[in-house]
Amino acid sequence: MDVSLVRRAYLGAKSALALTGLATVVGLTLVPFEGDVAKALPLRHEPFFEATKALPAAFQGPRETALEREQRAITDFIAKRYRVSDTAVAAYVAAAYRAGEAYSVDPLLILAIMAIESRYNPVAESTVGAKGLMQVLPKYHLDKLLDHGGEDALLEPEVNIQVGAQILREYQRRFRDDETALQVYAGAFAEPSGAYSAKVFAERSRLELLKQKARKPQSA
Repeated sequence: MDVSLVRRAYLGAKSALALTGLATVVGLTLVPFEGDVAKALPLRHEPFFEATKALPAAFQGPRETALEREQRAITDFIAKRYRVSDTAVAAYVAAAYRAGEAYSVDPLLILAIMAIESRYNPVAESTVGAKGLMQVLPKYHLDKLLDHGGEDALLEPEVNIQVGAQILREYQRRFRDDETALQVYAGAFAEPSGAYSAKVFAERSRLELLKQKARKPQSA
């Protein structure tokens, strides 16, 4: 018998058996296990990517404070009511709060005066020479403007608000009454009806409602 023929037959049979074994293994991996085999080999069905989880509080950024909510609510109200840029109004509101703290004046009263005097126009000028957001008359308050570079500085919102608050605080101390202080501020001391102060107080009341609402505890 030809040895080479026998060898080729042997190798062919070996290859066939190897292919049969490989097919069997592949088939077992594709066909679900049943019975005891399935119980012995628990299957795991997990997604490749885990579902997104909520970030821990430490990574969510700081929560808005009550004061920040208050100022934002007031800013939104003023910007819509007087049709002024919310960016500009936010700066005026922040400046009013700083001036209020510096001179012990209610910042809402400062903002209410701005509303009545200039409708939040930082370059407003009256026929008698009053300037800026709070319509300060420079000729009567030159001493307060020396550190700011003179009366032209009144057209700068921060300066105007600081000086206006300082003037209002002086009148409050002198007369010990907000209504009288406001009437004097507007140059309407002799006005019997107190119309000016009434308008300022009405505007302040609107802002106060927003403040109280914003200060309420926020739900989690």
